[in-house]
Amino acid sequence: MRQFFGMSQRGDLREAVRGLANPQFIMLMSNSSQFEQHVRELEELYPQVPSIGCIGMSYDTRVVENGVGVAAFLDGVSAAANVLEQVSVMPIKYIRRLEEDLRKVNASREDTICIDFCSGNDACVLTTVHTALRHREISLVGGTGDGGKVSANGRIYEDSVAYGIIKNQGGRIKAYKENIYRRMEDYRFIASDTDKAKYIMGSLNGRPARQVYQDILHVSEQQIQTQTFRNPFGKINGKDTCIISIKEVSGNALACFRQVNDSDVLMLLELGDYKAIVKDTIGKICRDFPRRSAVFSVNCLFRYKLFSENGYMQEYLGEMGTLGSHAGLVGYGEHYNNQFVNQSMTCVVFA
Repeated sequence: MRQFFGMSQRGDLREAVRGLANPQFIMLMSNSSQFEQHVRELEELYPQVPSIGCIGMSYDTRVVENGVGVAAFLDGVSAAANVLEQVSVMPIKYIRRLEEDLRKVNASREDTICIDFCSGNDACVLTTVHTALRHREISLVGGTGDGGKVSANGRIYEDSVAYGIIKNQGGRIKAYKENIYRRMEDYRFIASDTDKAKYIMGSLNGRPARQVYQDILHVSEQQIQTQTFRNPFGKINGKDTCIISIKEVSGNALACFRQVNDSDVLMLLELGDYKAIVKDTIGKICRDFPRRSAVFSVNCLFRYKLFSENGYMQEYLGEMGTLGSHAGLVGYGEHYNNQFVNQSMTCVVFA
């Protein structure tokens, strides 16, 4: 199989897809003012080709901040695309669509991936999608777009998750997740006074969450929103750590980008040697896949901001480019199998 990536910094879709012929699956990453137009144009140019789309920045060796990026798979994949609607209420109502698409492509663990673009309510979405994927042991990589909208097969949806089921007819597929943070072992908490609907973390070990965070890191209230780039929280999930970003201060509480529940076990995290961690990830992928056809990744907006502020973003894309054809989305939350995480990178590698 092959991966195509085209871009237009000025939002010209025809410029972005120049040279793309006979795609078998397409992903559109557009800007908020042109999203609807781009969805229509893409369907006119490639009718009947399975496609999903969202509002968000994209990249290969360069970042498209406010234009349009198109990633496509061709020459040896079979794919299906669809949506689960009403994700804030009852996404399970539409699960038969996903089950049918898995049958349609004859999905199997070694050579099939689910890629999703979500409009929100990610944790519920992933739990629902996983009920279908787990029976065939299919992995998932994806993320949240902006504006509360996604597209599938030329139509725009709100309160939905758009997904693609992609089968690599020529080789294996594997999903990866990268965490550039490490646990601060001295700071372990039990969350309480939470508001699941508003993603509020009220107390940590019985003390106001805002005060706990400030006292440990010696930061002002105004610094908390940017300090999360270096010190997010982590929810303990077995041996794994799911990163939780702070969105804003809410009185004495902290509003997060991910749901926190009463009695969740949390730890404070600190930024590790991210350049070394990226090299380790690339090395692992190269060991697992000596030959690679494509890599598609989702990088968190906060990682993008952190890397950009430290003058590393362009170097990062160059490092990932050593893997071969690499493209991706800057997301507002990352998906890895049934996990909704923040400040992470998830990716799928095709042999």
